[in-house]
Amino acid sequence: MAATLKVAVLVSGGGRSLENLAIAITHHGIDAEIEEVISSDPGAYGLERARNLGLPATTIPRDRTGMSLEAFSRRVFEQLDRRGIDLVCLAGFLWKLAIPAPYRDRVLNIHPSLLPAFGGQGMYGHHVHEAVLAAGCKVSGCTVHFADRAYDEGPILIQRPCPVALNDTPTSLAARVFEQECIAYPEAVGLIAAGRVNVVDGLAEISPDNPGTPTAQ
Repeated sequence: MAATLKVAVLVSGGGRSLENLAIAITHHGIDAEIEEVISSDPGAYGLERARNLGLPATTIPRDRTGMSLEAFSRRVFEQLDRRGIDLVCLAGFLWKLAIPAPYRDRVLNIHPSLLPAFGGQGMYGHHVHEAVLAAGCKVSGCTVHFADRAYDEGPILIQRPCPVALNDTPTSLAARVFEQECIAYPEAVGLIAAGRVNVVDGLAEISPDNPGTPTAQ
C-alpha cells in the first residue's frame, strides 16, 4: 500500500483554498495529509487559518529589494525538504518560484481561469475576472496545473468551467469561479494521492479509476 501523500500548502493571503483543501482531505477520505503551511507574508490570515486547523505553519517572507528569486526559492524548498514533502500546492501564493529539478511535476497551482486564457504575469485575483468580463467571455472557470518556471504554464490536470452572467461583476464572477476551485483542487490532490496521474511528454494523463478508490466530489 502506498504511503500517505505528504502535502505542503503555500499561501500569501487569506487561506480559503487551504481551509477548503484541508476539510476536503478529511471528509472525502483522500489519502493525503497537510504536513506544512508556508506563508510569504507574516500577516497573512492564512496563518491563522492554519493554526485553527491544527496545521504546522512557517513564514518565509520575500522582500522585493532584499532577496533574489533564487534565494527565496531555495529557502522555501529547503523547508519542504526538511518536512519530507511529496506534493506542493500553491494556494493564492503570489510569488514566482524557481522550482528545482527534484520537484518537477510535484508543484500544483490553481488559477481562476481556463488556461491558457487569461494567465501570465500580473494575472491573478480580480485582474483575471476583470479581463474575462472585458473580453465578453460567456464561460470562465478554474485550472489546476503542474507549475513550471513560467507564470501559469505547465501540464494541465483539472479544469472546471462556470457560466459568466450578463450582470456579473468581478466579485460575483470570482465567487462562482471559487465554487469550482473548491471542487477542482481536492480532486487533483485525490488523483495524485491515488497514484492515477502521470506526466508524459508535457501532458498530464489520468489513469482509469480503480474500484474502491476514494475521490473528491
